[in-house]
Amino acid sequence: MEKDSLKTHILKKKVVKIFKKFGLNNNHALISANALINAELVGAYGHGLSRLKMYCERISKKVINPKPKIKIKKISQSISLVDANNSIGFVAADVAIKKAIQNATKTGIGMVAVKNSGHYGLSGYYAEQAVKKNLITMIYTSAPPAVAPHGALKSLFGTNPICFGTPTGSKIPFILDTSISMINRGKIRVAARNNQKIPEGVALDKFGKPTTDAKKALKGVQLPIASFRGSGLAWMVDILSGVLTGGNHAGRVKDPFDDFSGPQNIGHLFITFKTNLFVKNYNNRIKNNIRTIKRLPKIKGVKNIMYPGENKFKRFKINSKKDIKISEMIKKDLKILKN
Repeated sequence: MEKDSLKTHILKKKVVKIFKKFGLNNNHALISANALINAELVGAYGHGLSRLKMYCERISKKVINPKPKIKIKKISQSISLVDANNSIGFVAADVAIKKAIQNATKTGIGMVAVKNSGHYGLSGYYAEQAVKKNLITMIYTSAPPAVAPHGALKSLFGTNPICFGTPTGSKIPFILDTSISMINRGKIRVAARNNQKIPEGVALDKFGKPTTDAKKALKGVQLPIASFRGSGLAWMVDILSGVLTGGNHAGRVKDPFDDFSGPQNIGHLFITFKTNLFVKNYNNRIKNNIRTIKRLPKIKGVKNIMYPGENKFKRFKINSKKDIKISEMIKKDLKILKN
């Protein structure tokens, strides 16, 4: 598939202009564009520009509110609840992580729940913001049904990512951002749009048979990591980001691409806390932890034991110096949305 390239700042201007055309103010458009461009730069294409058209369609069909009145309710000095008023998820998450950072800076720990939000892209993108402030963070968000609970025949849990971030005492943060499914749904959607196969062992079709056909996988069931353990983790995230926050849960989050019957009401949970709550030499201890693990004997073919976030950091650094490649599919989307 042939691709064109655009400089990052030019592409960002185009995306901001599109979001403004669909009713977002300049600040909200910039927040949303930054998140999408970041996904491209770290190589998470399923969460990048391939989703731009979907967000704009949801705004057009009035299931995303382009001019939300976001309310922040103070529960305590450390705890806040954000009612996002059906805003685009990027904006809701930006408000929440900033509030969680602010609370943790004041009291040592910040917990912020969000309800009435939408899909916010990569959890790791927000974790990095907390880690840059020398905070540890845990982030949870629910998603539309894609994974069947262990023992069930029907999809109910989302791919429900689990995210953890910590400073490392170096410029490369430790960011674990992983879905509980074998691969994330965004990759399957991109493969379906490009008529590409998906790996074996990641999905079943609607009849419960293994498939490498991305379109059949979207109509079927995605497989969780580690069998019943992955299912249990998905359930945990459903409780933390849905039941606890006031967001939708138990399979009620609407599919952003196919279901325009109403807002998604996705819930998110952001937890941030200082590294020096219990020990004063956290940076030295985490450096020792990482150094010890990296020095372990390596299996054949492995030159370096990497911690979560290292590869993504390197991809971002490399890609930031290059133009962003635009597929024919994305070019068509940009052209349609611009006109």
